[in-house]
Amino acid sequence: MKIKRLLVLILAILTVFTLAACKGDDAKETDSDDTGKTEATKAPEKDGEDKTDTKETTDEKTEEPVVIRIAWWGSQARHDKTVQVIEMYEAQNKNVDIQYEFFDFDGYFTKLNTLVTSNDVWDCFQLGGNFPAYMNKILPLNDFIEKGIIDASQTTDAFLKTTQDKGIQVGVSNGVNCYGIAYDPVMFAEAGVPEPTQNWTWDDWKNACLTIHDKLGIFGSSKMDHFISGCSMGVSQEDFALNFFAPTNDKLGFDDYTLLTDYIQMIADLTEAGAYPDPGAINEIKDIEGDFVATGEAAMTWVASNQFIALSTAAGKELKLAPAPRKYADGPSGSVLQSSQMFCVSTDSKNPEEAAKFLNFFWTDEEANKILAGERGISIFTNVIEAQEPVMSEQQMVVNEFVNLIGSFPTGEVNVISPEPKTEIEDYYKLLIEKVIYKEMTADEAAKEIFEFAKSKF
Repeated sequence: MKIKRLLVLILAILTVFTLAACKGDDAKETDSDDTGKTEATKAPEKDGEDKTDTKETTDEKTEEPVVIRIAWWGSQARHDKTVQVIEMYEAQNKNVDIQYEFFDFDGYFTKLNTLVTSNDVWDCFQLGGNFPAYMNKILPLNDFIEKGIIDASQTTDAFLKTTQDKGIQVGVSNGVNCYGIAYDPVMFAEAGVPEPTQNWTWDDWKNACLTIHDKLGIFGSSKMDHFISGCSMGVSQEDFALNFFAPTNDKLGFDDYTLLTDYIQMIADLTEAGAYPDPGAINEIKDIEGDFVATGEAAMTWVASNQFIALSTAAGKELKLAPAPRKYADGPSGSVLQSSQMFCVSTDSKNPEEAAKFLNFFWTDEEANKILAGERGISIFTNVIEAQEPVMSEQQMVVNEFVNLIGSFPTGEVNVISPEPKTEIEDYYKLLIEKVIYKEMTADEAAKEIFEFAKSKF
């Protein structure tokens, strides 16, 4: 499918959505005009030179050394590609030394929280939907965009708004993506299970898990993102008018806790049957390369579209992508396009303008993005998308077609940026699912408790 059509679809979806403001009034703006300066020195004229002679003069520029610190989380493929782009930038900017760190997801936020406490956050740091918790460490990018230091001429306001809060440009999206199920078609065939359709249901998914486990002796599914599939997406699948968090981000977007019950019970039932990994087994999965689909211990797994290439590469075999299951075959998909994550500039940075210059290169340079290959999601910059098209791999085309498919599904007013309490609510929800798995409470009790807990946070 042509990339331009994909871009049109993405723009159409994102233009419809007016993203609600998140909490974080303590974001502060910092004037970055006096940082990252360069000095130019002209060579003096020699004594006795005839100043009327026509000759070439050479201006020699000397630039002060600049150190930029950057960090991110992700797969090994992401690490390798990002390091290549860093080295490319350093080669073009001899005075810049970029010191980088990368982690798995949990390790990243453990380190970030430590740096927040010591007021020493990296110059450039990666954040996702939990950015409201770090607003006091995010330097607004509005001035950099207005001055052209960050060139937004190849994107649109609709894309920029995916990473805005109350008009503050907290970052720029590293790419748009969506969620789905990656699966091994050979394992499905061996177990005699039909491959997923565009509108398969959670009952279909559960039956596939049970049959695959029974026939092949492996997990039907590797770990799911319970909060997205059971709450964010799950509530929206009940009715086009519903969201877990209201679009205003100041309350819940539904009032019936039983909408959460079935998913919790399903996970508990599959775990008890051995068709889904227990909490101990899930804790062994540290990154996408270690997912049970990659190791051959499961036939399918939850995945963000931008993770599919790394997962397929680690698995070393053909995998396919299917939409997330629905509650009802003829009901809402609950799936939307959104920013995968973004890079931000830290208020602790001593060189914020230089940090912004590097991020502009990272986001907009065509050669750099041929290396990045959309691993963090489909670029929001038109020139990058057009440059990537001739060199796209078969796996990249699979991802692009999948994103295009999800973008074609009808949606209601969807909230794709979470309010500040989201992380705390998500952690408690996962804990309650474990309690149901270990029979410490019922699924109905857990659903009611997480509903009341989430409601109390507003």
